[in-house]
Amino acid sequence: MLGFGTFKIPDDQAAEVVKNAIIGGYRHIDTAAVYRNEIGVGKGIKDSHVAREDIFLTTKCWNDDQGYQSALEAFEKSCQRLQTNYIDLYLIHWPKPLNSSTWKAFEELYQQGRIRAIGVSNFHQHHFEELMKTAIIKPMVNQIEYTPRLTQKPLKTYLESEGVAMESWSPLMRGKISEIELLKNLSAKYGKTVAQIVIRWNIDTDVIVIPKSVTLQRIKENFDIFDFHLSQDDIEAINLLNKNLRTGPDPDNFDF
Repeated sequence: MLGFGTFKIPDDQAAEVVKNAIIGGYRHIDTAAVYRNEIGVGKGIKDSHVAREDIFLTTKCWNDDQGYQSALEAFEKSCQRLQTNYIDLYLIHWPKPLNSSTWKAFEELYQQGRIRAIGVSNFHQHHFEELMKTAIIKPMVNQIEYTPRLTQKPLKTYLESEGVAMESWSPLMRGKISEIELLKNLSAKYGKTVAQIVIRWNIDTDVIVIPKSVTLQRIKENFDIFDFHLSQDDIEAINLLNKNLRTGPDPDNFDF
C-alpha cells in the first residue's frame, strides 16, 4: 500500500536513494522506462541486500514502445536495466490507440510468469472500458493522480466496482499540499507532518500511494505512518478539499 516513487530522480542518484528507501522499510519501488533511472533503481535494490522476492517492483511501458512487438522488447530492456528477470507490476504508462495490441503483449508476459500483475496508468473510465473490449485479462491496477485537490471520486467508485486497485502518483502535489490550511491543522492535531497526513489519507481510503523524496529524513518520515489512523470525519473533510485541480496533465489532453 505504501511504495516509493522515483519520478525525476536522476539515474546517478537513484541507486543511493532507492537503497536508503529500502533500508528505511519500503518494499514497493515504482519507476518507469521514461524516467531513465531503471539502471540506478536496479542497482539500489541490489545494494540494499534485501532479497529480490521481498521487493515489489513496478515499471511502465512508455508511449513510444506501445504495440505488441515493441512492448515485448521494451519489457526485456527494462528487465535488463533493472537487473531482474521478472517485474511485479507492469503498467501501460498512458492511454493510446495502440493499447489493445500492447495489452496483448502484457497478457502473454503475465501468463508466462514474467509479470506478476499487469495494469494501466492514467486511464479514465472510457479508456478502461475501451481496453476491456479486447482484453482477456482485466487490468489489476490503475495508477492515477489522486490528491486532496483531485479525488477523482467517479473514477474511484468505478474502479472499486470493477475490483481494480487504485494507486496514486504525485500524492503530495509536488509540495503544494503544505499550502492547504486544513492539512496544516490536521498536522498539528495528530502530531504528524502534512505529508504524513496525506499519505495516511490515501491508505485510509484504500488507495496505494507512492510518495517520492530524495531527502533521507523525509524518506523516513513518509514511511512513519503506521502508528495512527485518521478519523472518518477528518477523512471526509480532506475529501471535501477536491477542486478537480491537476498538477500533471489530463490523460485526455496529453501531448504524446
